Amino acid sequence: MLTIPNAITALRALGVPAFLYFFLVVDQPVISFFIIMFGGLTDYFDGKVARALNQSSDFGAKFDPTVDRLYISAIVIALAIKDYLPWALVIALLLRDLILFILVVIQRVRNLPFAQVTFLGKAATFNLLYAFPILLLDQVEEISRFTNPVGWAFAIWGLALYFYTGFQYLITGIQGMRRVR
Repeated sequence: MLTIPNAITALRALGVPAFLYFFLVVDQPVISFFIIMFGGLTDYFDGKVARALNQSSDFGAKFDPTVDRLYISAIVIALAIKDYLPWALVIALLLRDLILFILVVIQRVRNLPFAQVTFLGKAATFNLLYAFPILLLDQVEEISRFTNPVGWAFAIWGLALYFYTGFQYLITGIQGMRRVR
């Protein structure tokens, strides 16, 4: 468990409360943006470091996507609190993650293998982890004409992939449970 990639992921996890503080309490969208960008970069590097140092682990394979979900959940809820995103979208995202969490719990209880994260799943997370910080910069009037369309372009593509891959993971998980019977 004590590996360099897991330490990078843990550092990224500390960014969640820091983001919430700077965005919701202190109202500093630019600092919040950089915290999220740091989270996105470390999400990329922890996997690269794990493979380069041969430090991939079962814990890391579960910890990393869990921190991704925490980031996405915290960001979308915070953006909805500030009326940047519609609550219906936030609820849909959270329900998708809740359904997949329940699937993982069932797989764990039945000692079944977990579905592997796909390239499209990583692409969805990548798009969302870049879309939301860009949308966050809409508060900065001088650049909002640029950030709004670019942020929504990433968001729409990321959301489509996020729901598509969620459906894929659900189907794969159900099929895996049926095969075991």
